[in-house]
Amino acid sequence: MRALITEKRLQARIRALGRAIARDYKDKTPIFIGILKGSFIFMADLIREVDMECEVDFMGVASYGSSKRGSGVVRLLKDINVNVQGRHILIVEDIIDSGLTVNYIKQYLQLRKPKSIEFVTLLDKKKARKIDIDIKYVGFDIPEVFVVGYGLDFDEKYRQLPFIAKG
Repeated sequence: MRALITEKRLQARIRALGRAIARDYKDKTPIFIGILKGSFIFMADLIREVDMECEVDFMGVASYGSSKRGSGVVRLLKDINVNVQGRHILIVEDIIDSGLTVNYIKQYLQLRKPKSIEFVTLLDKKKARKIDIDIKYVGFDIPEVFVVGYGLDFDEKYRQLPFIAKG
């Protein structure tokens, strides 16, 4: 497979995102919530680039089956364990396209009364949006192509690639 975004470009951008987050959340001890399974590699690399105290948890949601298109229905598979009331939350996603999944997550977590909720995504497909949602930290804007690698999969394959490739 040919790289759409190389490993070197990924690491440089993640380093910059980590610095921006550390600057914005200085002395705030945010909670990073990774959305499984796709965000786990990005989240691990991002946390190492954030030079500050923070907490980590994971959520599992499903909107994709074995196809390349989302079903439009979002299901909660794994809830967080940490108490987020009065805390700053950073939701870490591998890719945002329609916005339906992140909107569901935001509405779900707002019921727990966090102090703030922001999104960090490695990849953003703005042209695929079905709803308007603000994403504060974006690694790369990409066109409407199916991508794999660096945690993103097709039928549970290709997650291990150290770069982003067209699927």
